[in-house]
Amino acid sequence: MSAEAIDGAALAQFESEARARKVGDASRGAGFALIGLAVLLAVWWVGGKIIADNPATANFAGFAPAPTFEKLWEMLRSGFAWRMTWPSLMRIGAGLAWAIAIGVPMGIVIGRFRAAREASSVPFQFLRMISPLAWMPIAVLAFPSWDRAIIFLIGVAAVWPILFSTAHGFRRIDPAWFKVGRNLGARPWHMLFTIIMPAIAQDALAGIRLAVGVAWIVLVPAEFLGVTSGLGYSINDARDALEYDRLAATVVIIGVIGFSLDWICERAIRKASWAREE
Repeated sequence: MSAEAIDGAALAQFESEARARKVGDASRGAGFALIGLAVLLAVWWVGGKIIADNPATANFAGFAPAPTFEKLWEMLRSGFAWRMTWPSLMRIGAGLAWAIAIGVPMGIVIGRFRAAREASSVPFQFLRMISPLAWMPIAVLAFPSWDRAIIFLIGVAAVWPILFSTAHGFRRIDPAWFKVGRNLGARPWHMLFTIIMPAIAQDALAGIRLAVGVAWIVLVPAEFLGVTSGLGYSINDARDALEYDRLAATVVIIGVIGFSLDWICERAIRKASWAREE
């Protein structure tokens, strides 16, 4: 047998083993995920049964899994779940868009210029430590509509992880890359799109992933403001109407959407990573 044939057989065997490992790891991960979900549902079911069996808390029995999923199916079938989810997605999308539009350029500037980094460190850290919801009275006064006030609160919550992650990513760029670019005649515009953006993509996306989590948490209490749509409003309305099954079903929807958004960001980070998995 020739050396080329031996090398080809060895490569095919290696690729087969790699695929088998990937399938095995995926199956193992899915198995543990199902176990975790089963434990969570069991704890939820036990808690719901304790609430239902206690006369003092029997009115809150709608929090149990059975009435929750029954109500969830009804909300999905009627389209109510989509009608209350769409406004929230629009608000968080707009807030994140503003946070990215401000955070990424500012992060590049802070990462590039030491003077800007040192001058902004204390003010930015001070502002970052203020709860986004603390800006609520100012947002209500500053913006003509409730929607814009909510988008502002989401943007304030989301901008800091993006800004600091982008700055950190820029500082990790090898300075030799810029020297090579200048020697090859690259202009600043070329530097931005061929060196800086690809180099900071993973860090910027990691910041966006953190920002999505923070923004999604801020969204619900922010929608307690004067709007009459969205997931936060739906929770408030269900509480006032004592419809605890609808309240719990809305919480499930919030969790599923939040998990999905985080998964999308995680996949984007993997795509942007230069370190490929075996």
